[in-house]
Amino acid sequence: MRSGFRCDEPAEAVAPKERQTVSGAAALASFTSPHTHPVDDGGRHYPWGPPERILGLGRGDAAKEAGLARPLQGQSEKILLRTRNRQPMEPPMEPSGGEQEPGAVRLLDLPWEDVLLPHVLNRVPLCQLLRLQRVSRAFRALVQLHLAGLRRFDAAQVGLQIPRAALARLLRDAEGLQELALAPCHEWLSDEDLVPVLARNPQLRSVALGGCGQLSRRALGALAEGCPRLQRLSLAHCDWVDGLALRGLADRCPALEELDLTACRQLKDEAIVYLAQRRGAGLRSLSLAVNANVGDAAVQELARNCPELQHLDLTGCLRVGSDGVRTLAEYCPALRSLRVRHCHHVAESSLSRLRKRGVDIDVEPPLHQALVLLQDMAGFAPFVNLQV
Repeated sequence: MRSGFRCDEPAEAVAPKERQTVSGAAALASFTSPHTHPVDDGGRHYPWGPPERILGLGRGDAAKEAGLARPLQGQSEKILLRTRNRQPMEPPMEPSGGEQEPGAVRLLDLPWEDVLLPHVLNRVPLCQLLRLQRVSRAFRALVQLHLAGLRRFDAAQVGLQIPRAALARLLRDAEGLQELALAPCHEWLSDEDLVPVLARNPQLRSVALGGCGQLSRRALGALAEGCPRLQRLSLAHCDWVDGLALRGLADRCPALEELDLTACRQLKDEAIVYLAQRRGAGLRSLSLAVNANVGDAAVQELARNCPELQHLDLTGCLRVGSDGVRTLAEYCPALRSLRVRHCHHVAESSLSRLRKRGVDIDVEPPLHQALVLLQDMAGFAPFVNLQV
């Protein structure tokens, strides 16, 4: 299936010469809003008015800001130098009509690191930035510089089907990521794609790999070894996660607070017990849903070692019974929500203590279920003295 964009497409193939004369402000405005309000400003037409109006600058202020541009440093120099070495720089873009008004300033004349990156590009959706980089080589360098400074990357913002080459190009220079979500890449994401990204971003705090079935224990080992600040991790529906992989995670991620192990069917009580003993004091949220190998032994150990546990999902854990729930009620005073739907061995007597504390439970009490059933059958809710 043809993707909606190509990161490696030459600028000339996308932006004809007659369109490269459009000013930077007009190009940015055309990508940031589907609405246009033409304004005639000295023979030039801008969708949202002249650049100084878009950026909130007066004519005098715009001229001063243009004079404050300073050479790029660090990552900026590296990206800009690579762009210049690969392709000759194009001549400066001219106004789209008429002579340039005295004191006017074009978008790319503003300081990149002080104005454009923190105050303009941060407000433009990622999918629009990918289109913006095809306007000219200068815009391509600006977008690459923005991508290099990303703190959060969610592949869903790019599209449901992002090609492997496009992902590699987008994250090639990223070295400051704190949040990474790659669920849309689940069909092809492999260790070779993920491990280099993890190695360049040791400060990652949140990683979502739900459904990425092509990964292996090696990727989880690289995550545990290279990202010691990890706080949130989703491995839902990753059948390759086993007890040995989970042990490495428990040993090397002391800041781990939220963990989603939904449908990780290889995990058994022993692995969950080890996780609880190593990281239980810091766990706030844990999902063990749809795992028939998890039973009361794991739940009781979680309760004894996780006093700060707030959310626990045991949906479909057929071996969990009332003993595990009673232990949760005794040892987990911070518990706020509990999911036990389809846990057929959990009785209401073990849940009542949690209900009295206001814990959100996804299973209604039997009396409420009976009233709903009677209402459905008779068409009205009969009077029942609930105090009897």
